[in-house]
Amino acid sequence: MAITSINPTTGETLAEYAPLTEAELEAKIALASAAFREYRRTTVESRAAMMIRAGAWLDAEKASIARTMTLEVGKTLKASLQEVEKCADCCRFGADHAAAFLADEPLEIDGARAFIRTLPLGPVLAVMPWNFPLWQVIRFAVPALLAGNVGLLKHAENVPQCALILEETFRQAGFPEGIFQNLRIETPQVASVLEDARVVAATLTGSERAGSAVGALAGKHLKKTVLELGGSDPFVVMPSADLDRAVDTAVRARTQNNGQSCIAAKRFIVHESIAEEFTAKFVAGMAALRIGDPLLDSTDIGPLATPKILEQLESQVDQSVAAGARILTGGHRLAGPGNFYAPTILADIPLGSPAATEELFGPVALLFVAASLDAAIDIANDTPYGLASSVWTSDSEEQARFIQEIEAGMTFVNGMVASDPRLPFGGIKHSGYGRELSRHGLREFVNLKTVWIA
Repeated sequence: MAITSINPTTGETLAEYAPLTEAELEAKIALASAAFREYRRTTVESRAAMMIRAGAWLDAEKASIARTMTLEVGKTLKASLQEVEKCADCCRFGADHAAAFLADEPLEIDGARAFIRTLPLGPVLAVMPWNFPLWQVIRFAVPALLAGNVGLLKHAENVPQCALILEETFRQAGFPEGIFQNLRIETPQVASVLEDARVVAATLTGSERAGSAVGALAGKHLKKTVLELGGSDPFVVMPSADLDRAVDTAVRARTQNNGQSCIAAKRFIVHESIAEEFTAKFVAGMAALRIGDPLLDSTDIGPLATPKILEQLESQVDQSVAAGARILTGGHRLAGPGNFYAPTILADIPLGSPAATEELFGPVALLFVAASLDAAIDIANDTPYGLASSVWTSDSEEQARFIQEIEAGMTFVNGMVASDPRLPFGGIKHSGYGRELSRHGLREFVNLKTVWIA
């Protein structure tokens, strides 16, 4: 069955590719294994020089790359351009800091010399999603390749053109053949790659179900994994917050990438003393968003990536409303071609409904009212997920409570959650484990070898 790229705005088929045969897949894994044996001996400085060239190539080709990304997944063209630029920045940041992050770490041992050395592991399988089709891969590939590992990319099946762009990025940068390869395979083939003894580790960004499957199989074969899974991130607003700024950020935080982001704010928890004012402004902001062709500068929200995603979001909203949730704005798909869903706010969300228990991947905000700080924290933690959180308060004691007690891998105070090459990125609970980006991400797929010399 062909791997197909379909424009989510029009339904037009953009390109079709044949999946790799078993023989072709075997050849790629063999190449990765052989390439690693040589690449592991290269210096950090030489890897960094190639990574600098990768960033430069992305900058030079960003207009063409961004247009392809928008046509393939439906994100706005301005968002696609920002994503390419962010990827280039990540290449430069990694290259600039790799030597320091990977340097020997001396240990204080009486009567001997001792240190920790970071050594690469080998070929790493990356199972990646479509929503940030370049950034999700770059934030794995940059640290992995700088550490001396080799990358095998199994990208989402609806972004085959973006997968080819990524492979070309590292080829243009001068990385040796086999150091980063695109595996054009279907989901059932992932297991055989992960089970292969030449593949030493895996990372996955995606759904809880996919992460559980990859984590279980990797565990069976004693292979290291990093998992970045779903999120139902809280966005808490307290009385001392700058309300207008909080509302403006709330609209952007929920609708970034057409609402299809693991770290998009999803559950808006507002103190009862400001709930009425916040709600009125939030509804007005969501209702004013312009929906349409993502190639136009005037568009705020484009289509959802696939018809399946649209159907699932519509079902989750409909079931929640049938259970008693109240629609404040939106709540329906748009007529005509394309996978468009109206920006939506739900309130009075019943316990046990999809809106209360599941991740909604699209421009649907869930509104909760809290009677106190303690209640806000309880609502924020009432989810199986623990990826990120955003809290809005100028009270230092409230900030300290939220930082200490919200169960999440990240807490942003008076700002929108964002991934940044300088900051470790990852979650807890059902949102996964391990960290990407920063010094911590660069040291995930390494052997921290203890060395002791008499």
